Amino acid sequence: MAKVHITDLVLRDGHQSLIATRMRTEDMLPICGKLDQVGFWSLEAWGGATFDACVRFLREDPWERLRKLRKALPNTRIQMLLRGQNLLGYRNYSDDVVRAFVQKSADNGVDVFRVFDAMNDLRNLKVSIEAVKAAGRHAEGAICYTTSPVHDIPHFVGLAKGLTEMGCDTIAIKDMAGLLTPYTAYDLVCAIREATHLPIHTHSHATSGLAHMTHLKAVEAGATLIDTSVGAFAEGASHPTTQSLVAALAGTAYDTGLSLPLIEEISAYFKEVRKKYWQFESAFTGTDTRVLINQVPGGMISNLANQMKEQGALDRMDAVLDEIPRVRQDLGYPPLVTPTSQIVGTQAALNVLTGERYKSVTNEVKLYLQGRYGKAPGHVNEEVRKLAIGDLEVTTCRPADLIADELDKLRGEIEGLAKSDEDVLTYAMFPEIGKTWLQERAAGSLKPEQLLPPGASQEDSAPRYAADEFKITLHGETYHIKLSGSGRSDAAQRPYFVSIDGVSEEVLVEPLNEVAVSTGSDNTPRKTAATPAPGQKPRASHPGHVTAAMPGTIVDVLVKIGQTVKAGDGVLVIEAMKMENEVQAPIAGVVISIFCKKGDAVTPDMALVEIQPE
Repeated sequence: MAKVHITDLVLRDGHQSLIATRMRTEDMLPICGKLDQVGFWSLEAWGGATFDACVRFLREDPWERLRKLRKALPNTRIQMLLRGQNLLGYRNYSDDVVRAFVQKSADNGVDVFRVFDAMNDLRNLKVSIEAVKAAGRHAEGAICYTTSPVHDIPHFVGLAKGLTEMGCDTIAIKDMAGLLTPYTAYDLVCAIREATHLPIHTHSHATSGLAHMTHLKAVEAGATLIDTSVGAFAEGASHPTTQSLVAALAGTAYDTGLSLPLIEEISAYFKEVRKKYWQFESAFTGTDTRVLINQVPGGMISNLANQMKEQGALDRMDAVLDEIPRVRQDLGYPPLVTPTSQIVGTQAALNVLTGERYKSVTNEVKLYLQGRYGKAPGHVNEEVRKLAIGDLEVTTCRPADLIADELDKLRGEIEGLAKSDEDVLTYAMFPEIGKTWLQERAAGSLKPEQLLPPGASQEDSAPRYAADEFKITLHGETYHIKLSGSGRSDAAQRPYFVSIDGVSEEVLVEPLNEVAVSTGSDNTPRKTAATPAPGQKPRASHPGHVTAAMPGTIVDVLVKIGQTVKAGDGVLVIEAMKMENEVQAPIAGVVISIFCKKGDAVTPDMALVEIQPE
């Protein structure tokens, strides 16, 4: 029997870290026969961002993916990553939903549940671990490793003891950003082994260049399971290469006993598959020691870069990475792992893109500051809390204790569309996109996002909003123009960011077609945008126009025409970068026009609601 066992991550974290979780099931199944022959301790193939990506982008049924993988991997454990009380969504769910989700995951093929909480709040793990054990499956309790003034070895050992008391079968040290150094890993593994006597599983991303050494020192300290990814989806923001670790341990007391030639065959297959997804390739494919400061996890970095590209702001990525540690400190040093990585990362992006810290605060940050995700590890910046939630009460109990059973309610909301409990749970994870997915499935209109052929322009993969792309012919020369964003200015001229034949440029535009169409309460003429073309929204032109801070999708309209609002009242809810953001009224007055509806894609220069001053 091998002294060290390997969990390979190519079917989940490998492609999540390098191509924004875009690998389709059709590209996994052909190689499963060889994967099943290797003798891996497990294959991580579900959970994490895969569920979201299946529904949101690939338009696949994530449950059907799991069933197909189970059939194709009869001899290998299938492992999933579960976010405790968050499951696979971005909020806490009621206990009955947690139990149902775990049972259905087990029924459809999951053998090993790696369960973690982004806050390392053990209260948020209790029900999911109980559910895993009740389903007769392997419960692996995960400790999210991070560094901060409040995180040290005794702290992590205390967490390991708590997971042991809950009945976990193994303990995972989940180093999601590659922060764990080799000698600290040695000391940490020794300390946890002494305190728990459970098998220890180490997980570390290669981003910082430390992970290979970290695994080796962890093995020397007594870790018996390690995470790797086959070479085609390894290194950079992903994980150490499986072949490298197999070779490093060969002929030692820790020999894995795995076949290098067979793993090389598998890697060669995935090398060809990866070429299909070139448009989603992460820019973070090499060593990036900045992660030791910004702590952005490998599973998030490619998604964050892709989201910034969709915002037309990839050139601001470095500023966002610089802002992330400041936001994390404000929030009390949460480990950066889903959903806290997305919460912190999106807020940092908002701070950068709006040009003012916390000018716009996502709903998830507000919930975090109310204690709805659990107890913050460190001290929260009270000024930021006050700015975000005012005098709202901060929760001190287990957050899910405040959530009544909701499974029956969810079934009622999706009745007629859901064909199974799995469909209900898909809707529970992502109500808006889940419902849309179920509707499109019923209509037979599900279509995955476009895969661009090699050589196509990256611009072709960007989302399009209104009339923002066109060709101009001037003096016999034709130019391809694409609007990628607009700035804000109080001056007559306003900056716009455009791509001209693929080259980014900034242009200054002075509007000349605005007309006075109404008056304020003092009878002063007030300018508003010219009447838009059908299907388009007017451009924002005065303080009463409500706009979004960044491109996104309308998920709720909170006001009606004729309604009186105060400055700061919620007007709209927009989803951007997978987070919901409440858009507030810029002035007090009466809502006289609403230019948007649920499901609309919007950009920052669009007027979405018009408020007439009192």
